[in-house]
Amino acid sequence: MPELPEMENYKRIFEKKLVGKTIQSVEVTREKSINKAVPAFIDEVKGRKLVAIERRAKHLVFKLDSGGHLLLHLMLGGLMYIGNEHDSPDRTKQVTLTFDDCQLFFIGLRLGYLHLLTCQEVEQEFLDLGPEPLDPGFQLSKFDERLKKKRGTLKSTLVNQKFIAGIGNHYSDEICFEAKLLPMRIGDELSSRERASLFHAIQTILNRGLTYGGYIEMPVCKGDELTGKYNEYCYVYDREGEPCPRCKTTIIREEISSKKSFFCPQCQI
Repeated sequence: MPELPEMENYKRIFEKKLVGKTIQSVEVTREKSINKAVPAFIDEVKGRKLVAIERRAKHLVFKLDSGGHLLLHLMLGGLMYIGNEHDSPDRTKQVTLTFDDCQLFFIGLRLGYLHLLTCQEVEQEFLDLGPEPLDPGFQLSKFDERLKKKRGTLKSTLVNQKFIAGIGNHYSDEICFEAKLLPMRIGDELSSRERASLFHAIQTILNRGLTYGGYIEMPVCKGDELTGKYNEYCYVYDREGEPCPRCKTTIIREEISSKKSFFCPQCQI
């Protein structure tokens, strides 16, 4: 499932290539991917200008000049691609937005969705989300106070969207590795030094994910050579049996809080 770096990567590319353009036509091939009857959805989206794109946690919000907001969550398997009728992934598209000179394909929205909402409805959807870890307002003191009250594993805490927004299975393991902490450690049992280490690791790893374009393998558009590069730079995630990049101990995989987790049993404590 795409996490904060992947969705932020999409946002940055879309801001450059799509914002300011008008949606000339809309095609919906799977009605369950949207929240309105297909004719009503098309009627409200077609002809509107895309004025801004925002990210919150693992969501994107496409803001239209009508005041409508297209709220996207890709969930598991969702992808997007900017192309045209001659440059189109050989995949089933659930929704296609055609602009003046390109098309935006929404692919793999079997579990994901693209909902047309008002500003107030979008705000309601985000009420339970935790803080954005890359926002300037996300400070160590606030994180420290919240983490001291968490009795779950670091794995379950980091992927809890109510505790902190945008982190999932992949980056939670990378963050624990960076902080030299085992993902099965318990939040309220960490020392103040360990909590600080985890806080800084969150920002380091998420920014690293952004630098390398996240881990989604399919490029966002023709000529995109950045997206997916993080797969080449992962420390531990999906590296079972490989040597730890820090101490050369073999990386292992375990189920922690019902989620697959990868870590080094030697230099993570």
